[in-house]
Amino acid sequence: MPVATAGSVRAQRTESLGPAGATMLLANTWHLSRSPGVERVAALGGLHRCMGWDGPILTDSGGFQVYSLGEHARLDDDGVELTEPTSGRRMRLTPESSVLSQVRLGSDIAMVLDHCVASTVPEAAARDAMERTHRWALRGLAARGDATTGLFAIVQGASHAALRSESATRLTQSPFDGFAIGGLAVGEEREERERVTAQVAALLPQDRPRYLMGVGTPLDLLEAVHRGVDLFDCILPTAMAQRGRAYTSVGRVELRRGVYANQDRPLDPGCACETCLTTSRAWLHHLYQAKEPLAWTLIGLHNLHFWLGLMTRIRASLVVGAFAALYQADRTTLDASDLEHPVTPPQPPRAAVAPPEQLGRWRLHRNPGFAGGPAFTSILDVDSGEVMHAVSAPEEEARRLYVEQPRLRERALAGGEPLVLWDVGLGAATNTMEVIRAWEEAGSPRPLRLVSFERDLDALRLALLHPHAFPRLRHAAPSALLEGGRWTSKRAAIEWELRLGDVLQNLADAPAPDVILWDPFSFKVDAPLWSLAAFRAIRLACRDRSAELYTYSNSTAVRVALLLAGFYVAPGVASGPKKETTVALCQPDGRSLLGAPFLEKWRRSAAQWPGGVDPSEHTALEGALLAHPQWAL
Repeated sequence: MPVATAGSVRAQRTESLGPAGATMLLANTWHLSRSPGVERVAALGGLHRCMGWDGPILTDSGGFQVYSLGEHARLDDDGVELTEPTSGRRMRLTPESSVLSQVRLGSDIAMVLDHCVASTVPEAAARDAMERTHRWALRGLAARGDATTGLFAIVQGASHAALRSESATRLTQSPFDGFAIGGLAVGEEREERERVTAQVAALLPQDRPRYLMGVGTPLDLLEAVHRGVDLFDCILPTAMAQRGRAYTSVGRVELRRGVYANQDRPLDPGCACETCLTTSRAWLHHLYQAKEPLAWTLIGLHNLHFWLGLMTRIRASLVVGAFAALYQADRTTLDASDLEHPVTPPQPPRAAVAPPEQLGRWRLHRNPGFAGGPAFTSILDVDSGEVMHAVSAPEEEARRLYVEQPRLRERALAGGEPLVLWDVGLGAATNTMEVIRAWEEAGSPRPLRLVSFERDLDALRLALLHPHAFPRLRHAAPSALLEGGRWTSKRAAIEWELRLGDVLQNLADAPAPDVILWDPFSFKVDAPLWSLAAFRAIRLACRDRSAELYTYSNSTAVRVALLLAGFYVAPGVASGPKKETTVALCQPDGRSLLGAPFLEKWRRSAAQWPGGVDPSEHTALEGALLAHPQWAL
C-alpha cells in the first residue's frame, strides 16, 4: 500500500496511483483528525471522495504516534494524549474513539489502537505494552459494533519470542478480520525482524490477511512474503525519491551524483512508467540539483511503479507456484547499488595510528625486488620464518601459476556448466583475487564456484589493513568473505565460499572440483597437507571429475605422493627461482607427463617418500609407484 498519510501520497496525483499498480492506499487517523478533522471529511463525503480514490483504504489508528512522538505522547490505560510538537495542540485517542473515527472517515479497513514500543525494550516493558494492546484491541472490537469496516488486531511483544507467541495466540481467539505484525522496523537488526516475522506469520490464520506494518525496501517485502506476509505499507518509495534515490532493475540510482549529469537515457531500461518514458537521467539529475519539486514527483512515481511492479510479479508467481524461483532470482539484486556506476564509499579519515604490521603469527614482509624488478610486499610466518611469495610479486606468481596455466580466461569464455575451483590455502587471498579478476574481466556468463579452505584468517585480515600494499584486495569480495563466509559477484556469475578449519575435515560435502589450486605453506609449516594421506583424500573427493591440481612445489616427495594417490603428474610452469612447478591430473589430457628421467631422479633422491610414510611401507609403495599407468603412456 502506498502511504497517503494525510490523504495524499506525497508529491503524487491520485489518478497516477492506479496505473502504477496500486490497489489499496493507507492513511493515518491521527493526522487526518488534526487536519482537516474527521467530521469535516465525513461532511465532504468521506475519505474516498476527498481523495478521488475508489479502491480500498486502510487507516492506521494513530498507535505508531505513541512511539514516534516520544515525550509528546502521554499514555494511560484508558488511551493516549498526543501533543502536536509545533502547535502544541492536544488530542486524545482511546481505543473506542480511534475505531469510530476510522469508521466515520469511511475506511475499508481500520486498525485497533495499540501501544507500540521499541523492539529492543526489556521483556517487562514489552509485556506491559502487549497486555495494554490486547485490552485496547477488545475495546476497539466492541466499539466497531455493526459497522462493515474491517478491523485488524496488532501482534506486539517487541523482539521477545515468548511474548510474540502469546500475543498471536490470544488475539487470534477473537473475530478480527485480519492481523498485523507491529512493533518492527523500530530499532532491530534485519535478521531479528525477519526472525520475528517468520515466527508470528506462522501463528496467524491462513484465511485472513497478515500485515507487516511499516516495512519496507523491495528486498524487505520479498523476504517477508517468503515468510508468509500478505500486506505492507511504507513511505520509502516517495521518501527516497525526495533524496534523489531511484530503485531500478539495474540497482539503486543516486541521482544526486554527477555521473548521471550527461546520461541521456531512462532511469530503468525495463520500466514503462511515465518517468522512464519521458525523462532522462540527466534531466532528473538537473531537477534534483535545482531543488525542483518535480524531481520528487517523477522519481517517486518511478519508485512506486518499481515497488508495486515487484508485488504484481510476486502475486503472479504465487498463482502459478513459481515464487521460489522468483525469490532466488531477485533476492541478490533487489538491494544492489548501481551495477554500472557503483557508489564508492567515502574514505575514512586517516587514522592517527598506523595499522599494525603483525597480526597473530603473520607479519608484513617488504621485498626490495629482485633482478631489477619492482619492490613488493608479502607476508611472513613469524613462527617458521618463511615468506608467502618470497621472490616474485604475489599477484604475478598467482597469475602465472593459477590463472594462465589452467587457462581460466579461456574456460570462462567457452561457457558451459559451472566451473568448481578449490583454493586450498587462502592465505592473503592473492590467488583467488587473481582468479576473480580474470573471470570478471572475461565478461562471460559461465558460472564459477570458488571454495577456499583456510584454518587461520589472520594473514588475510592483516593484508586488508594495508590496502596500498595489497592492491588486489581493494574489492568487495575479501571483506564480505571475512564477514559472512561467502560473497556473490555483481559483475559476473561468481560465488565464493569460505570453509574454515582443517581442509581434510571439510571435504565431505564440498562440491567436486574441476580445478584445485594447492597453495598451503611448505612441509615445514603445513606437513599434514603434503602427505600421501592428504592427496589420497583429495583424489577421492574429486570423484569422477577430470580435475586438475596445480601447486608451486616441485618436490620429488610431493610428486611421488600425488602419483601414489592416483593422479597423473606433469611438470608445471616456472615460478621465481623454480624451473618447474607441478600439475596433477585425474585423467591424462595430452600434456607431457613425468617419465623415465623422473624415476631416475627419484631413485637417486635422499628424500624419496612423502611425510607420514612408515619405512615398512616402502617396498609396497615402490611397487605401486613403478606400476603406475603413467609410465606406459
